[in-house]
Amino acid sequence: MPETRIFALPSPSAAMVLAGTQEANLKLISRSTGTQLVLRGQELHVIGSPQDITSCLELIDLLKPLWIESQTIAAVDIQQAWQLRNSTQEQDWRDRTPISRTRTGVPIQPRTLKQQRYVKSMEECPLVFGIGPAGTGKTYLAAIAAVRALQEHQCERIVLTRPAVEAGEKLGFLPGDLQQKIDPYLRPLYDALYDVIAAEKIPQMIERGVIEIAPLAYMRGRTLNNAFIIVDEAQNTTVAQMKMVLTRLGFRSRMVVTGDVTQIDLPRSQASGLVMAQKLLQGIEGISFTQFTAEDVVRHPLVQRIVHAFDRFEQTGDLE
Repeated sequence: MPETRIFALPSPSAAMVLAGTQEANLKLISRSTGTQLVLRGQELHVIGSPQDITSCLELIDLLKPLWIESQTIAAVDIQQAWQLRNSTQEQDWRDRTPISRTRTGVPIQPRTLKQQRYVKSMEECPLVFGIGPAGTGKTYLAAIAAVRALQEHQCERIVLTRPAVEAGEKLGFLPGDLQQKIDPYLRPLYDALYDVIAAEKIPQMIERGVIEIAPLAYMRGRTLNNAFIIVDEAQNTTVAQMKMVLTRLGFRSRMVVTGDVTQIDLPRSQASGLVMAQKLLQGIEGISFTQFTAEDVVRHPLVQRIVHAFDRFEQTGDLE
């Protein structure tokens, strides 16, 4: 006979956050733990066997740092908490702390253990590589870390760059001046900046050189001192370009290189600089690699399934 245990949430907002949109979070928790969950106001009725109820309440407790502060709970949070429950890494997951806050005060923090390690490596290593599929937060977290470093006077400027080889377009064929030409290529970086910096301040910071945005080709011959440099979409660098940009690293500077080696747009005859860097630079002191997987995707849950489907096809060639 199933038992019922009532878990009291501290506020209506905590109850809403835990439940999720259309109670999607409760449905996922229910499927994971084998319990039935019924939310009545601030009371969560947990129905099931004693063992399943205990597992469910342990999972909800692991999610407490999110619902207690009214942070959004995503499917990836529930999946990570369930996988790490009663493991040696559970405390590491509990110890995640916000790295910044949005302009509206919402905490920004790593959602997975690999994201947490990625953030820590950006604090400790002068050169960091974040490699993995779309939606894993590698570009977003790098931009947030760069803004925090700027705000804490750990650097004097942020340099954003990426190769402009997407969709077969060349910069010269795009309308406008240099800034207008490269803006579409740097939109993901802008999106992160807008989360933590007022939109009207960003053009002023660009004008003063506090934020510098340039295509990769403009990095040649420079030494970047006292800067936080983000090289985005690095899978589209050639080996020569990768060597060139890595050797721009100057004194008191940090560099984060992000990319997805499954999304290379270079001609087949050209090797990717990011792939080569993975082979050549592993194990060198001061250089950190974080390899994200589909389990680290923090966008819509469907994105994770899409990544898995393409990964399976690339590994097996099987359409079924």
